[in-house]
Amino acid sequence: MSVRRRIGASPAQRGSLSGSNCPDIFELSDGSFAIIGTDRTDLLEGNLPADASRGAHERIVVITRETLLRAKSDIPEA
Repeated sequence: MSVRRRIGASPAQRGSLSGSNCPDIFELSDGSFAIIGTDRTDLLEGNLPADASRGAHERIVVITRETLLRAKSDIPEA
């Protein structure tokens, strides 16, 4: 598995002065997506809806609204 491409604008394009340590979204070679975000598992796990859960190997990651909205046009329909 490898990173195929960035989805959305780079951190620098979204206004990051250093262009690093910012949320990011990548499409992987197997069609999955990788997210760089802030781990908020401890804060949000107790607030998940009753029909949602996470596996022991999963974390709840938060990205900014701008990161996702700027990626919308790059996300394939199928």
